Amino acid sequence: MKCERNEKQNNMALLNKLLQIFINLITITTLTHSAQLPPVKRQATLLVKEPTVQIQCLQGSILITIKNAPASYDGFFSGRIYPKGLAKNSTCLTEYRDYQGPLKYKLPLRSCNTMPIEMDDGSIEFFNTIVLQPHLKLMTDLGRGYHIRCRYKNREAAIKSTGSFDVSKDDVGVQRPQAYTSDEKKDRREHGRSLIHGSDSPNEIPMPACHMKIYSGNKLAESVQIGDQLKLIVNIDKQDEYGLHVTDCSVRDGLGWGEQRLIDATGCPLDQEIVGPFDYDSDRTKATVSFPAHKFPYTTSVYYQCNVRLCSLHEDNCHKTPSCNGTRRTKRATDEDEDGLPATIEVFSGLYVNENAEVIDDGYDSVLKEKNPDDAICVSQRSFAIAVSITGLCLMLAVVLAVLCILARRRDKNVSSNSGSSIYSGPYTNTAYSHTS
Repeated sequence: MKCERNEKQNNMALLNKLLQIFINLITITTLTHSAQLPPVKRQATLLVKEPTVQIQCLQGSILITIKNAPASYDGFFSGRIYPKGLAKNSTCLTEYRDYQGPLKYKLPLRSCNTMPIEMDDGSIEFFNTIVLQPHLKLMTDLGRGYHIRCRYKNREAAIKSTGSFDVSKDDVGVQRPQAYTSDEKKDRREHGRSLIHGSDSPNEIPMPACHMKIYSGNKLAESVQIGDQLKLIVNIDKQDEYGLHVTDCSVRDGLGWGEQRLIDATGCPLDQEIVGPFDYDSDRTKATVSFPAHKFPYTTSVYYQCNVRLCSLHEDNCHKTPSCNGTRRTKRATDEDEDGLPATIEVFSGLYVNENAEVIDDGYDSVLKEKNPDDAICVSQRSFAIAVSITGLCLMLAVVLAVLCILARRRDKNVSSNSGSSIYSGPYTNTAYSHTS
């Protein structure tokens, strides 16, 4: 009995130790989950105030003024300002070294990733994204990006002119030109037989406004992929006097590095794999051409520009479509045909074209396949910790139960062994040899 009692005491002591270990594990798990370190917030000691940005819509450019730019301890700013994606382009990038005071940056309207969008009311909006980098070489978390937009009443008010012009104030009080003169080609309106807007002569009719828009489907194209189908539309306002011919179209990169001619001086395409001929409507006020999107290898910006030659609808030549059968007229003959035309107007537009980065799945390489979100299982950190604690508890209970079962089986075995081998040692009398005196 004493041995059995000692064995029970040993089993209870072992069970108590196992329970104590289990309680300690649960306590450690709970404390580890609860004792979360607070997140460390990095404070930029160099940045005193958030920079403030002011823009001024100028003729041919946007003037950007940045105040309270992040400066070094001595109060001077050393860094760069550039359009997004053009950090390595020196023509659009401006560096500031030990500069003090508000930063001024002039953003051109027809280059450096600045894109135009012509609205339905005739106004035109230019937009871009500039980056303020407070270091000459490195990009840090003190850098900022700003989306810039500038709206003008019309295309003529936005572009830069080289001739004389009248100045008036618009709704925001910024002085802008109201007359239009091309900044790249000589103004040819001295050949015209109509007067400029504002003429008092009853025999002359003002020239219609001219527009260029690029569509992707039914929406104005801003950002597309290589190969997307685009539609370029050049049109003038509806009236009964003038028609149009589209000539001298080209595409530029906006950086001054690359330019590709698309349509020649007669209105014929130079490479129909890139852009085909224009289709004109019956009243000769709109020309349309469809083509797949393309770009230059080193930039996403693509700028299109064309010359629109106005013609009188009362003349037969105005209703003729250019004959593009491979024979080209000489420049002298072209100039002779252009004499006496009302005007030549330059139109432009642009968009962003991105590379198509889709991976072709050949069915053999499963490493490139991405897991669908529907197949993924998302568990929060708290839920994961609770699940781990419950799993550990279940495992510990299983271990304790297994140990108890083993001990119970060992005890039953000991009891049965002792009862089967017991020997009765009471008094024994052999009557065969007993002797009574």
